Amino acid sequence: MKPSLRVLAAVVVLAAPLALTAPVQAANTLTMRGADVSSLQRSLDLGARYYNASGAPADPYDILASKGVNYLRLRVWNNPASGYNNKAKVLQQARTIKAKGFKLLIDFHYSDTWADPGKQHPPAAWANHSLSQLQADVYNYTYDVCSALKAQGTTPDAVQIGNEINVGMLWPAGQVVNNDFAPLASLLKRGYQATKACHGGTQVWIHTANADSNANARWFYDGIRAQGVPWDVTALSYYCMWHGTLANLYNVIADVRSRYGKPVVIAETAYPFTTADADHQPNVISGTERCDNIPATWSGQAQQFSWVQNTARNAGAVGVFYWEPTWHAVRGNGWDPADINGTGNGWDNMAVFDWFGRVNPHLYWTP
Repeated sequence: MKPSLRVLAAVVVLAAPLALTAPVQAANTLTMRGADVSSLQRSLDLGARYYNASGAPADPYDILASKGVNYLRLRVWNNPASGYNNKAKVLQQARTIKAKGFKLLIDFHYSDTWADPGKQHPPAAWANHSLSQLQADVYNYTYDVCSALKAQGTTPDAVQIGNEINVGMLWPAGQVVNNDFAPLASLLKRGYQATKACHGGTQVWIHTANADSNANARWFYDGIRAQGVPWDVTALSYYCMWHGTLANLYNVIADVRSRYGKPVVIAETAYPFTTADADHQPNVISGTERCDNIPATWSGQAQQFSWVQNTARNAGAVGVFYWEPTWHAVRGNGWDPADINGTGNGWDNMAVFDWFGRVNPHLYWTP
């Protein structure tokens, strides 16, 4: 995900599926109840305050834990202009995360900025590298970050080799063109090998935003499987305004779980709590287009997240991660790493904390 206009994203208005409005017997347990808190260190450095459901000031990590979170995700960029989400900042935040008792997922973008389905720009230092050089780059960089985390006692429990790599990563060398998955596969294999060389117990996730259809998910994961790519967890993004109904999500999770025989996680999801905008940066998702006829309110946000968790659980997934729940509208924490002070926050209506840092009292992560 990146908080700007998504490429190839169709906005759809969804009707509430009746089968999901009533309690259903859980078919599985969500052992990974996650949140991406990649922007949190910057917010804290700027003096952001966070308040629990009682309105008392509290540590945001403690608030998340009280809401049921047990797994936190951090993106890592190679050399971002902002100086945030780089290796040094990830190491710093990882120490806090592990000290608080959370598990840790590292999301390698292999870029100096956002990587998502619409763009996968190599970091500037790798811009002119051949595919064979990029294979070495992926291995060395993955191993270096993982080893640095391990050396300080914060070994990652999981890593993503790429972020939302629907049609590849490190374009153009690693882009899937004419159904040729071989270049991408060569990069994914090196990322897997580096992770396991660092720590054999660290899970490797392959993450796409292909929760929209079985056809797209099968095209991608069949493609890398045919090239012999190993992975441990199939990770999907699900934003209802782009990826369809909850019934469709159920079908995709169930299909990839059965087809590839690996645990499935929703690595990203979110829903707005308001249609208003806190700053000069337009919101990525306006909130005026409802999913399942759920309004953009505190209660609506909690209801939609609960339904996503129920759907994932009953389809056999093992985890759901909320994307950037702590990224509220603190001035100076802009979306663009090249202009972090000048840009605003396009996610301010999607966080689970309001613009003053007060947590949504209705929203919980549940097993």
